[in-house]
Amino acid sequence: MAEEKTVEEQLPVAGGEVQPEDMPEDGSMSLVKHLEELRSRIIRSLIAVGLGSGVAYYFIDDIMHWLTLPVGKLYYMQPSEAFFTYLKVAVAAGFLLALPVVFYHVWRFFLPALTWQERKVVALVVPASVVLFFGGLAFSFFFVLPAAVRFFMGFGNTELEAMFSVNRYFDFIITFVLPFGFVFELPLVITILGKLGIVGSEFLGKHQRTVAFLSFVIAAIITPTPDVFTQSMLALPMIALYEVGYLIVKYILRK
Repeated sequence: MAEEKTVEEQLPVAGGEVQPEDMPEDGSMSLVKHLEELRSRIIRSLIAVGLGSGVAYYFIDDIMHWLTLPVGKLYYMQPSEAFFTYLKVAVAAGFLLALPVVFYHVWRFFLPALTWQERKVVALVVPASVVLFFGGLAFSFFFVLPAAVRFFMGFGNTELEAMFSVNRYFDFIITFVLPFGFVFELPLVITILGKLGIVGSEFLGKHQRTVAFLSFVIAAIITPTPDVFTQSMLALPMIALYEVGYLIVKYILRK
C-alpha cells in the first residue's frame, strides 16, 4: 500500500509551498500565511490591471471611437476634463482586460479551503462568470445603450440641442452598462444554488411573480436615470435570465 500523504503534501497553495511551521495542528493555513497570500494576490491583480490600463491607453483613440458611436461628438467643459476622462477610460478598460486574471487570483486564494468536489465546480464557475459578465456588457453596450441614447435625444428639437460632456457621458456609460454585467450572472448563481440543493425548481417557480416585481424595483434603484424605459431595459433581461436559471434547475439539474 502506498504511503499516505501528509496534510502539507495534499494541500495545494498558489504562489508557493506551505511550510510545516506555517500550519497549525489541525492542518489549516495560519493567519499570517493567509495575509501574505492575500497581499500577494492583490499585488498581482493590481499589476495585471496596470498592464491592462497601459495597453488600453495605447489604443485610447480607438476605444473612445467605439464609446462615442451611440452619441457622436462630445465636448469638454474644462481644460483637464478630456485628459482625466481618458485616464478613467483607460483604467476601466484595463480592469476589464485584467478581469480573467483577477478572477483567477480570487479563485486561487480560496482554493486551499475548498474540497475536491468544490474545486471542480469552481473551475467551471470562474470561466463561465467571466463569459457571462462580458456578455452582459456587450448586450448593454451594443443593443440597450444605443436605444437609450436615441430615446433621450428624441426629446430635442430646433430649440434644444444635445451637447454631451465627455466626462458625464463616460460616467453615464459606466453606471448604465456595468449593472448588465452583474445581472447576466443570475443564471449562474441560480444554477450553483440549485446544484448545492439550496433552491429547487418548485421554489423558483413559486417566486416568479415576486422576482418580476423585484426586478423593476432593483432596476429603479441602480439605473442612472429615473425613467421607465431605462428601467425596463434592465428589468426585462433580469426576469428572462431568472427564467433561464429556473429552466436549468428544473430540466437539466432536475431538482
